[in-house]
Amino acid sequence: MKLFYRAVNQQGKIVRGLVEAKDINEAVGYLRKQQLTPIKITEEGSKTSLSSLVKKKSANSEVVFFTRQLASMLTSGLTIMQSMSILKNQVQNPSMAEVVNGMIANIEEGKSLSSALGQYPKVFTTVYVSLVRAAEAAGLLDKILVRLADNLEKAQKLKGLIRSALMYPIIVVVMMVGVMTVMMIFVIPQLSGLYENLDIELPLPTQIVVGISNITIKFWPFMLAGTAGLIYYIKRWRKTESGRKITDTLLLKTPIFGKLIMQSVMVEFSRTFGLLVGTGSLVVESLNQSADVVGNVVYRQAILELSQKVEKGVTIGDAMLSDPLFPPIIVEMVKIGEQTGKLDDSLMRVSEYFEREVEQTIKGLTTAMEPAIMVLLAVGVGFLIISIITPIYNLINQIA
Repeated sequence: MKLFYRAVNQQGKIVRGLVEAKDINEAVGYLRKQQLTPIKITEEGSKTSLSSLVKKKSANSEVVFFTRQLASMLTSGLTIMQSMSILKNQVQNPSMAEVVNGMIANIEEGKSLSSALGQYPKVFTTVYVSLVRAAEAAGLLDKILVRLADNLEKAQKLKGLIRSALMYPIIVVVMMVGVMTVMMIFVIPQLSGLYENLDIELPLPTQIVVGISNITIKFWPFMLAGTAGLIYYIKRWRKTESGRKITDTLLLKTPIFGKLIMQSVMVEFSRTFGLLVGTGSLVVESLNQSADVVGNVVYRQAILELSQKVEKGVTIGDAMLSDPLFPPIIVEMVKIGEQTGKLDDSLMRVSEYFEREVEQTIKGLTTAMEPAIMVLLAVGVGFLIISIITPIYNLINQIA
């Protein structure tokens, strides 16, 4: 079994890492032979496991930093152990620092860098480990790490663009719902009591608003519980294979957002596939691994089917041509790459093309959403104002 250990070396420094052992006693014996004094030993899958301490969000940026720094130091002529020792002190995230310490311990035992990376599947993806393993076999570790760092930075930038584009409408909608809720619970009931005391006939918009307010006040616990339950159910359902497939299919068919999702998938797929092919990995294996990074079940299934066709002897371009999910440009570029023997270069150019398309789509989406949100806000606020003021205006006319 794999055990995570924390021990003290002869210099009094705390060392952390993973060790293969039948049980804890064997691990203790091994550590003592390495002149380490064990402090704590736990199973890798336990709650105190090192990999579980690294949060996904922080790990993404830390992995980019780790890859870039490691690539730079290897390019400058440093050995892996020298580079890792320097990185240990440069990493800001304490959990990531423990990962680096564990990797150093594994490398000192004679394991390769890819094997050390593979000990932390929650931090380093299977594609990442495969690329490093292929780079080690080809003797191109420094060059592949540079390309990998470049692509990780591009992927992080792309996710940031999409996140920032969606943040504005989400904030506006949340604030609008919050204001409406406050109005329905606190403001409208006061005005409703005033209208009842004045015994005036309420127009239809006011009746609608008052009705919604009464329902909200009386049934808000049930509405809150129902909303929470619905969100929980949708999340659970989306984790199932059928639920994920249905939602991903619907998302691809939505106006504008469907196009954006397709373009993002093409960026991830072409970039990862190009990197894997560029390191000399088998095409079928590269396709299978690329299918795991696209983040969309529909495209994942399409890429796996593509892999099966290629395994039977069909060229990649012809296999893509029979599936409408793959845009014509990627099909043509793949065919050109196959004919010229530079498939990885063609795929990288395709990823750059779709990356530019994503940026343009996001700009257009942001530009279109701003007036749409303003119109939505104007309609909502206008309806509320009309509902509140109309009865008062009618009362003033009656008095006059």
